[in-house]
Amino acid sequence: MLELSAGAGEIDLKYLDESGFCAWSEPSYTYYFKGEQKRVEQTARRGRRLSIIGFLQPLISFVYGLVIGGIDRWSYIQMMEREAQEAQELGRMRVIVQDNGPVHRCREVQQLWAKWEQMGLYMFFLPKYCSEMNPIELEWQHLKKDELRGQSFDDELDLAYAVIDGIETRGEKGNYSTQRVKFNKNSSG
Repeated sequence: MLELSAGAGEIDLKYLDESGFCAWSEPSYTYYFKGEQKRVEQTARRGRRLSIIGFLQPLISFVYGLVIGGIDRWSYIQMMEREAQEAQELGRMRVIVQDNGPVHRCREVQQLWAKWEQMGLYMFFLPKYCSEMNPIELEWQHLKKDELRGQSFDDELDLAYAVIDGIETRGEKGNYSTQRVKFNKNSSG
């Protein structure tokens, strides 16, 4: 029903998820000549994890934010506040489809649900273990397996630039806009 309503232009429907990247790339499956061994060079330093939170509106937009480490409730809240504000300004109902991650349902977030609904932002939680119902999962898969395949990075900055470039490439291929959100460092309470 949500997809039909979005297709009819009655609501904005976005899919939310988080993912992570490491400076060391996982080996990919390839063929080699008989007697040759596959060798993947890794950097001397493994580095810290780069995490991403994204909102995919298929065929329209991909909005995302990057952080070193994991996505915490404050990063999630900043992204949702942005979505709620935009829904209110446009005067359109916006539905965010997401999994049941702990950050999505923590106490601080639940306290904001009524405020966000008044602004026109609603959450739709997918059933457990149904990641195939979230199209953003395919974006992460293609980003990792196509745009970043077989690469290693010297540091988190190089990794971040590669992720940004990969997202822009995916946007061009999919004919949708991309936008990176920068997090406000002072909001973590």
